[in-house]
Amino acid sequence: MMASREEAQHVVECDLCQQPVSFFCRRCGVNLCDPCVLIHLRVKSKNGHDIVDYASKDDDDTCHCDSHPQNDCSAYCKTCDAPICMLCVSIKHKSHEMSELSDKIEELLKVIARENDRLQSSKHELQRILEHTTKLLSSIPSVYQLRKDEVTARGEEWIKLIEKTVKKLHQELYGMQKEHEAVLQKQKENFDDMNTRVDDLNVKTTKLQKSKNVTELQSFLELIQNQKILSEVSQYSFPKFYEYKIDEYLENKLKEKALSGRTILEVPTVTSVIDTRFPACEKYKTRLYDMVVTDDNKVWMGGEGTELKLFDLQGNLHHTVSIITEGMYLCMYNKQVVYTDRLKAVRMISDTNTVVTMFTTGDWILRGVTSAASGDLLVCLRKGDQNKVVRYSSSGTVLQVIQYDSQCQPLYKSAYYITENVNGDIIVTDWKKNAVIAVDGLGIFRYSYSGNDSNFFACSVATDSVGHVIVTGGIGKKISMLDRDGRFLRYIIPEGGIKDPRGVCILGDGEMMVGECKTGIAKRFRYLKD
Repeated sequence: MMASREEAQHVVECDLCQQPVSFFCRRCGVNLCDPCVLIHLRVKSKNGHDIVDYASKDDDDTCHCDSHPQNDCSAYCKTCDAPICMLCVSIKHKSHEMSELSDKIEELLKVIARENDRLQSSKHELQRILEHTTKLLSSIPSVYQLRKDEVTARGEEWIKLIEKTVKKLHQELYGMQKEHEAVLQKQKENFDDMNTRVDDLNVKTTKLQKSKNVTELQSFLELIQNQKILSEVSQYSFPKFYEYKIDEYLENKLKEKALSGRTILEVPTVTSVIDTRFPACEKYKTRLYDMVVTDDNKVWMGGEGTELKLFDLQGNLHHTVSIITEGMYLCMYNKQVVYTDRLKAVRMISDTNTVVTMFTTGDWILRGVTSAASGDLLVCLRKGDQNKVVRYSSSGTVLQVIQYDSQCQPLYKSAYYITENVNGDIIVTDWKKNAVIAVDGLGIFRYSYSGNDSNFFACSVATDSVGHVIVTGGIGKKISMLDRDGRFLRYIIPEGGIKDPRGVCILGDGEMMVGECKTGIAKRFRYLKD
């Protein structure tokens, strides 16, 4: 019986002789008839042959030729970067550079294995980031509940203060009322007496109109002439109520409360002075930029020139480490000093006083750096007009980016120094905004402070164990102290004064060290009473 035209079109032919196919070589991707199988097996192949019945050839995940879908690919055209079948080899790709398909597969598998190894090696860091994100996510309800509790507590405090103030004002008004009543009562009695005497004198005068007794008239004249008329009236005004802005009143109360535990010395006492001897910057004549205290009460200093210096609190120099650029931003991390440099790298000084690169930041310029309670690093970054704070792991993995507020507006214009407060706030000095900007641990805006007077400048920043925020002002400016909510408390001016304060670190209980930017002198002083 003759096959129909449609059936004839679906007959698969041998790639070698165009006879009906019976077998398939998986290694070479060739369709073979009965006679050609023997011929094909004689052909040498690097990977051998794998002959199967044609009907079972699709059990394998063989690559099919794009030009001849009925054929499996058995070669690889390097020129076209594509897998091809044997028919393509002899026609379209005849002059191209070829390789066995198995070689290309082996090459691809090696690359895939290498990339898989790379991804698997990052699994630990990915898991860490996932855990960090999960932890942050799970903490949101408790954080916001804490904020609500703080608002409630503050509201209750306000209510108590208001009730106390109202009670006090009522008591004062009651006292003023009694005093006013007493004064007017006395005045009433005096005028009643005077009115009675005037009436009596009038009666006496009438009686004496017909008197012939000169002596009596003379005595009465003296009496009536000496009688004074009361004309002075008590000038006692009614009290007035002057409305107070409640925030101003409460701010003063809270300020007093913030200082109630420890008294700030009116004139902080200087206990030691360190001459860091950094050279002067040729352009700005500045010397000392940043400082950080170690666990064993020594202080790393960074300034102009390519050195970091380690001093004890008495001013003795213990170590000098050479670095590539000037040391403008320092922090302690895992008991080692860490700094950022102009080459966009975060580096650490090891136990052997050698410089180790922790990670780099690509196109982003580095500024301030601080260690967080979570064990991460918080870094200020700038690129063009973009500024942000990034939380990094020790290997340089980005864990958090803080850049915009709830209105999607940039938080920072020029972020320089950074620290973390005891309540988890991340505090940054912004040199263009001339402000201290604080966000909470989730990056949510908390407050901005831009000075108590026109002499304010936010240069560097540090916090102490009770949450005070210490802001140095830089050239020609002061040292300001804020509470943990960004409210101004007072200026800190040590004995003998301090000139051009920049770098600052808290040494311990009630002591700090501040560096004079231009002289290179660092002063240690106590600012809280014991």
